[in-house]
Amino acid sequence: MEKIIIEGSHRLVGEVTISGAKNSALSILTAAILADSKCTIKNLPNIRDVAYLKDLLLQMGAKVESNKDTMTIDGSCISKHKIDNDLAKKMRASYYFLGALLGKFKTAEIPFPGGCDIGVRPIDLHIKGLEALGAKIKISHGMIKAKATELVGTEIYLDFSSVGATINIMLAACMAKGVTTIENAAKEPYIVDTANFLNAMGAKIKGAGTDVIKIKGVTALHGCEHTIIPDQMEAGTFMAAAAATQGDVLIKNVIPTHLEAISAKLREMGVEITEGEDTLHIRNRVRTKAVNIKTLPYPGFPTDMQQPMSVLLALSDGTAIITESIFESRFKYLDELKRMGAKIKVEGRVAVIEGVKRLSGAPVYATDLRAGAAMVVAGLVAEGKTEISNIEHIDRGYENLEEKLKNLGAKIHRISVAEE
Repeated sequence: MEKIIIEGSHRLVGEVTISGAKNSALSILTAAILADSKCTIKNLPNIRDVAYLKDLLLQMGAKVESNKDTMTIDGSCISKHKIDNDLAKKMRASYYFLGALLGKFKTAEIPFPGGCDIGVRPIDLHIKGLEALGAKIKISHGMIKAKATELVGTEIYLDFSSVGATINIMLAACMAKGVTTIENAAKEPYIVDTANFLNAMGAKIKGAGTDVIKIKGVTALHGCEHTIIPDQMEAGTFMAAAAATQGDVLIKNVIPTHLEAISAKLREMGVEITEGEDTLHIRNRVRTKAVNIKTLPYPGFPTDMQQPMSVLLALSDGTAIITESIFESRFKYLDELKRMGAKIKVEGRVAVIEGVKRLSGAPVYATDLRAGAAMVVAGLVAEGKTEISNIEHIDRGYENLEEKLKNLGAKIHRISVAEE
């Protein structure tokens, strides 16, 4: 077991380069099994979820070669259409194999996915969409079993603009007969990145990034090369950390338009942001002003960023309100912030944060991936020492986080401790 130790109250100053997007990587690596030849994916983040997915691919019989941030996958030799339970429960994105295996082999068997405990995240929209394409799906003993004689394109309306359901349906529909239309589709950058990858493989997808996606089925997909987009949430975390520590940080390898909702809130709080073609320069020398945040599907304020931003709000002048409209149990981490001196009240999906002048270091716990990022930001700005446990969550989504922060002047290191 490992912990992260942070000595706070040090400004972040310098440059940091953002890694490839976790959420794009997981859907695209899964999509690679649809091809009849090798796919090479570049700019992959070196994170635990990518390592878990590599293990799943190997277990299924795929040939996988990896070197630094590049992975080559040959899914033509896959012989197993059932996903290992122990690996699948470690990550939410294992459910993408349902659509990919069904699309290529017309059969799939996966366990209910794992991942962060942030509330109920049903996959009923995934199942309804795949059933609309012609799949017969049964749930038994914690396993989702799907089969189809053939998949046929149809019109599918999503009751909620789910990223996972949109991608899963796309994966299955690429080689279905006829045209599939997804209405109320998710519009996140990961959807566009995944669609671009599938189109490079020979798929015919139009409308990705809008609320209506049309997919014309093809008979086969071929290998290709693709470069993953930068990680929107890693960039947002560094933006919040730079602002909270009253720092001066140039964030490189970003797509500024993907970060507009975050930039807008930081500017409203008084943070100076200068946009370049693929950079954001964050400067802050004053106590920020409290603002209200409501999480929404893209292009609204991302649910994955309310946790790091809550640290900045806890130190801001005035009272802020965060309304979490996506997940109902995403405020568990606020009890950890209270340990550090934050003044927060939670009622259902609303958190009221009264700004304080300082936080103090304390032993805290990473309740999930983005909550872990919030604890790191809090440790950077708090007085004294912060000790963060359960950091396996952080490693699932952030590449070399400690080294990147050290290069910006943070006093942070990792220790191994004996398990109790």
